[in-house]
Amino acid sequence: MIDDLSVHDGLYLRQTLFDKSRRIVVKVGSAVLTDDKGIALQVIENIAREIAFLRDSGREVILVSSGAVAAGRARISFNNGGTELGIKEKQALAAIGQSSLMQIYDRVFSSLSQTIAQVLLTHKDLAVRKRYLNARNTLFTLLKFGVIPIINENDTVSVEELRFGDNDMLGAHICNLIEADMFICLTDVVGLYTGNPASDPQARPIYTVDEITPEVEGMASHSKSKLGTGGMESKLRAAKIVSAGGGSSFIGPGKEPDILRKLFSGEMVGTFFLPHKEKISGRKRWIASVLKPKGKLILDEGACKALVQHNRSLLPSGIQRVEGEFGVGDAVHCAGFDGRAIAVGLINYSSIDIRKIQGYHSREIETILGYCDSEEVMHRDNIVLM
Repeated sequence: MIDDLSVHDGLYLRQTLFDKSRRIVVKVGSAVLTDDKGIALQVIENIAREIAFLRDSGREVILVSSGAVAAGRARISFNNGGTELGIKEKQALAAIGQSSLMQIYDRVFSSLSQTIAQVLLTHKDLAVRKRYLNARNTLFTLLKFGVIPIINENDTVSVEELRFGDNDMLGAHICNLIEADMFICLTDVVGLYTGNPASDPQARPIYTVDEITPEVEGMASHSKSKLGTGGMESKLRAAKIVSAGGGSSFIGPGKEPDILRKLFSGEMVGTFFLPHKEKISGRKRWIASVLKPKGKLILDEGACKALVQHNRSLLPSGIQRVEGEFGVGDAVHCAGFDGRAIAVGLINYSSIDIRKIQGYHSREIETILGYCDSEEVMHRDNIVLM
């Protein structure tokens, strides 16, 4: 639903959520932080002043920052002949640049009497439940100390298939991890438009989005970022994750002076996304947004209805086919005959064992496998509808 609200109602809702927000995640991408020479110091100084402004108003702030690769390229003489950087080059440049980037942040924030802490994460730090909770506890302790955590993906050790994808997604996961009220994504575009403003004179900015529908997602192509890895599509996915967790999101111009002061004072700038009306639990948010499904179960019509309409657990009798290889505790998609995923959840049996018991009643599990750890293949408490 796009801008169904009147300008007055949209402004009122935005301002209400800004006023209530006490814990905020600010994500700044490479397109904002860098220029042709590397790190744009003036931009970092502006962002630091803006974050100090939020902190001085009694709010807790976490910064998710890109820029390590750009900082690394500025430190050494590196010529890739115009070809795209490979994963090894990016990891090496990130290792070189991360310390430089943090040194800049430390100097700038110290001049504002603010203390920072570096936190580097990999996807596995959030995908493993114990490590997820440890990261959460560390961030809460830093906030308790009055410190600004500055988070980036640990590019040097991250592997391609287990990466967050980009810092938009990392920022969204951090929002859910610490139950932040708001996700502010500062980028090099001014927000969503109904069309391409460069070619469509009727295109108008979208200031408030009630729900991220396919129509809204189709507008992502109208707002192109020149730099960075995320793009508007990634930012909308991040906003959906935050919305499901009960938080609001903002996408807007990171290089605009005093951008956060303008936002929190009520100026209609950028695009604001309202939180979802039904907030899902922290554990289910973790299952749905952090874990990467290892396989898929194709279900019959009765099992699909049991999950979607009646909030039931998944039993082996409703499983028609198993796709992929996975172990106990992995995240697995549930889908109908058309292959479209209707849910994701934590599995109680391996793919090998499920292929043996699919189509059978729960009472037959022990006879077939020689053991029965659970009558459910997937318990309803560990299932999240898509």
